[in-house]
Amino acid sequence: MTITPENILLIASVLIFISVLAGKTSFRIGVPTLILFLAVGMLAGSEGIGKIPFDDPGLAQFIGIVALNFILFSGGFETDWNSVRPIMWQGIALSVAGVLLTALTLGLFVWWVTDFTIYEGLLLGAIVSSTDAAAVFSILRSKSLALKGHIRPTLEFESGSNDPMAYILTIVFISLVQNGEHSFWPVLLMFLTQLLLGGVLGYLFGLGSKFVINHIKLDYEGLYPVLSITLMILTYSVTTAIGGNGFLAVYISALYLGHQDLIHKRTIMKMFDGLAWLMQIILFVVLGLLVFPSHIVPVIGIGMLVSAFLILVARPLSTFLILAFFRVRARTKLFISWVGLRGAVPIVFATYPLMAGLEKAEMIFNIVFFISLTSVLIQGTTVPLVAKWLHVSLPARVKNVTAADVLLSEPMNSEFAEFTIAPESVVAGMKIIDLGFPQNARIAMIKRENKYLIPDGMTVIQPGDRLIVLAGSKNILEAVTECLLSDNPVCSEGPKAS
Repeated sequence: MTITPENILLIASVLIFISVLAGKTSFRIGVPTLILFLAVGMLAGSEGIGKIPFDDPGLAQFIGIVALNFILFSGGFETDWNSVRPIMWQGIALSVAGVLLTALTLGLFVWWVTDFTIYEGLLLGAIVSSTDAAAVFSILRSKSLALKGHIRPTLEFESGSNDPMAYILTIVFISLVQNGEHSFWPVLLMFLTQLLLGGVLGYLFGLGSKFVINHIKLDYEGLYPVLSITLMILTYSVTTAIGGNGFLAVYISALYLGHQDLIHKRTIMKMFDGLAWLMQIILFVVLGLLVFPSHIVPVIGIGMLVSAFLILVARPLSTFLILAFFRVRARTKLFISWVGLRGAVPIVFATYPLMAGLEKAEMIFNIVFFISLTSVLIQGTTVPLVAKWLHVSLPARVKNVTAADVLLSEPMNSEFAEFTIAPESVVAGMKIIDLGFPQNARIAMIKRENKYLIPDGMTVIQPGDRLIVLAGSKNILEAVTECLLSDNPVCSEGPKAS
């Protein structure tokens, strides 16, 4: 087939369409969607039925970087800061020390059981040392798994914030493989610079992004998501350009913005949620296209051995050692270690040795691909079952609700509005039940002092509350608006839902 822009668009649209259908199928058969996205790419590749020639690790790396920015931003933006705050330090410990311990433990094992040099073994360990944000976010949210306590925010915060550490270790060990005479101090300096600049600039860009979004006053609502994407890319590129870690900066910026009051926040959130899914599809399909299945077969043996050691030894060891300093139950530690999913991120990082031209780069890439495949297939498929075995899941009828869940799950054919209760409002001090709302209208959520409440009829409205109201039609919403802003805030005489 002659490669033209039209053909590229045709092929891309067909692959994405097939991936979307595969994702729908995955919910029925219980296989993680990411595996099916990967399978679509492999089947379409040069050794599959599609026979699409693709052998460009540089392009795959670029696509991976762009996709990871969207995935990390979406994950951070939808993360409820109130749920993250209690586990922030243990999340940071897992993201930094946990990744380092995993990389060292697995690297030494690879060095022991293969002909890899010590630095090559540590490089392989570094590449697969972090949990994958795309895999964790996708599996936890697609399965609607309700977990006890702070388990879900711990897993999501760890997976969203530990990629920078793995990236830094990957770059460090590539340089050591190329030149084993490197001094320790330059390596340590690069490591600290990446983390410090990434963290500080992420927070500063978050502050700046909030100011720009709320004060630029665009004429069209649809431009606000475009502005948010621009600010996200700016955060990554500027941070990377001056030596910081762009992935960390993007995640921290998104985490900060997700906790702030932004103009058209719901529009921005829904846009990033959709784009995150699109980027996951593109990322996994491209990585599936990049791999040659025939090259995976020779490394299945060593791949199984390394994967088993990672899942059963290295990850649990690092998790238990790090969380020993926190008050966490053994069954919770075991579950957190089991959800240490490897996915697209390690495969993207495995393209760096290919680009650097290392001697064992292709073998490292194939082993990493096999590890990611087995991790998502084995661990990802069994997450609900393991949660049930370890008694860390809530009953099926119980689901933890965050502010993002409410904003993203607005019912179809409904009107949505937000009201701020002024101190002088006659609504302040009243119970919701006394307002006499129309039948097809409700207060879905109240934001009070940086906390989100799911109200009931006996909830008392207080000055400064921000009410998020859903109504079945514009007429009903207008009646509620008049009710809340009038001197006689009783809606019982307003229009009722038919």
